[in-house]
Amino acid sequence: MQTSVTFKNLDPSDHLKSYVTEKLNRFDKLLDNPAEAGVVLIVEKHRHMAEVNITGDRISINGKEETGDMYSAIDMVLDKLEKQLKRSKQKIRERRAGAKGQTRTIREEASRATDEDPAPEIKVESLDYKPMDIDEAVLQMDLTDQGFLVFTNARSSQINVLYRRKDGHYGLIQPRS
Repeated sequence: MQTSVTFKNLDPSDHLKSYVTEKLNRFDKLLDNPAEAGVVLIVEKHRHMAEVNITGDRISINGKEETGDMYSAIDMVLDKLEKQLKRSKQKIRERRAGAKGQTRTIREEASRATDEDPAPEIKVESLDYKPMDIDEAVLQMDLTDQGFLVFTNARSSQINVLYRRKDGHYGLIQPRS
């Protein structure tokens, strides 16, 4: 985590800066992506204040604490920010789970509907098709009582389907080339 520490009315201290950086590193495990932290340490008379702003991972959290000791102010504000971060991550998880839950219920309803109305059984047959003209295919259809005939068109060398229509005439299905 990128951390910037600013001191107001306080002498810059490497020890304080390293303390804050070390404490903020525990937030890395809570955040999925890299984040930036801005820390302002302020001393006014007897009050020691710590302000921390963490931005990143589509989250921006802020916290401010004031005590008589700078180290305790830092600890308290970081504890507060940790709670805020966990709460916001939990909200995100609940929203995602809620959206997934909606799709699950839709799937469950669809499966219930299919349980009540089972899908039609599909019978698979293998058939041989041979090259012939359309006229020959019509003659072949007249000899059988099947509703369709699959054949290879001798002129185009493509697979065609000849079928008997409800009005007694024939229909031909040809693939586009």
